[in-house]
Amino acid sequence: MSTTERGRVADATAATTDYLDKRRLATGTAGWVLLAGLGVSYVISGDYSGWNFGLAQGGFGGLAIAAVIIAAMYLAMVLGMAEMSSALPAAGGGYTFARRALGPWGGMATGTAVLIEYAIAPAAIATFIGSYVESLHLFGITDGWWVYLAAYALFIGIHLAGVGEALKVMFVITAIALLGLVIFAIAALGDFSWANLTDIAPTDAAGASSFLPHGYLGIWSAIPFAIWFFLAVEGVPLAAEEAKDPARNVPRGIIAAMCALMFTCALVLFLVSGAGGAEAMQDSGNPLVEALGSGAAHTVVNYIGLAGLIASFFSIIYAYSRQLFALSRAGYLPKSLSVTNSRKAPTLALIVPGVIGFGLSLTGEGAMLLNMAVFGAALSYVLMMISHIVLRVREPQLARPYRTPGGIVTTSFALVVAVLAVIATFLVDITAATGCLIVFAVIMGYFGFYSRKRLVFATADEEFQAIADAEEGLS
Repeated sequence: MSTTERGRVADATAATTDYLDKRRLATGTAGWVLLAGLGVSYVISGDYSGWNFGLAQGGFGGLAIAAVIIAAMYLAMVLGMAEMSSALPAAGGGYTFARRALGPWGGMATGTAVLIEYAIAPAAIATFIGSYVESLHLFGITDGWWVYLAAYALFIGIHLAGVGEALKVMFVITAIALLGLVIFAIAALGDFSWANLTDIAPTDAAGASSFLPHGYLGIWSAIPFAIWFFLAVEGVPLAAEEAKDPARNVPRGIIAAMCALMFTCALVLFLVSGAGGAEAMQDSGNPLVEALGSGAAHTVVNYIGLAGLIASFFSIIYAYSRQLFALSRAGYLPKSLSVTNSRKAPTLALIVPGVIGFGLSLTGEGAMLLNMAVFGAALSYVLMMISHIVLRVREPQLARPYRTPGGIVTTSFALVVAVLAVIATFLVDITAATGCLIVFAVIMGYFGFYSRKRLVFATADEEFQAIADAEEGLS
């Protein structure tokens, strides 16, 4: 190599190092326990509100059957993601896996679907926070836009202070939220009645009964709300670059989180419906509180329920920022979105989706926003499970510190259920789901016509190698 060529290589390496240095996350801040807490935190609000709208779609029986199917899907999916995150530990999570397996188009499609999920989910949670705040009757506080604004401003601000501080705060809030579920369970047992589970009057739908008041189709329509019990647990791998020993700790963290969430799902579904009655709970903004009626436990669970909603709101803000950061750093979206501040937090990646989410929260339509978030989630699950299957077939030699039990059979099951879940979002609200599909198409159009020709890193391998070279240069 000539002196001129060596100079050009050195200049290119220096430019790449400088580019990545402005887009560097804090590393080594989370072990598997903190990652498991992050996984539970993403989801815990789903136990406190939102899932109960599924009672209006399928009754207790329909929602219970949907929940069993969806829990099985999530467990299968989590086992597949545990394998991929051990082999490809990066901040992009599912987007990184899809980019390796399906190329730039597949990576962009998966990342876009995840962004739709994570940008909209906090907006839905904000409306539930408003309902819990209003029910507390503190200083005349009522549900309104300023409650949503305060939530976004406060928790985005904490994230801007740095991931170490953010994850520790999240862990404490999540522990409080889990304590709230224990208090609720103890209090609700005294009011539990099996008759309350089936108090929705049967319709004339095919297969309708007291157990399935909306018939067989009600099971399918309840699927998006069953997903709310687990939605966003797949976000644990987004913390891979900020974890200690990610190849070992990310799989342990995501599997532990999923096991905890299956237990809380069963607990809440039975006790809320059995104590408060399925009919009364099907349109409640704060079902755990209303199921308890009144008394000390009612007030305590109301306060702690607010903590549970905040835990998920807080942690999904973290998730959307890391997904947007990863897409931007590789050049799939505008590069300015991945620049980090002095505390190694991606500033615009935190703020921009927050502004969009706040705007959506002003609709006050929690059930609609939930369905929109589920559309993005289910679509991303389809692509991620395809990615696992493709990587198993195409790259059997890829180092996998953790391997999915059952291999592609496990993830194929998750793939089939995820496809049914995407369709279910159209059954629940065709307008909302179609709107998300249009947004997805617009972002993919931006990629196809513009950013596809301006990628910084076309493949995951290029990005990983550049990061490794940059870290070696800095050290």
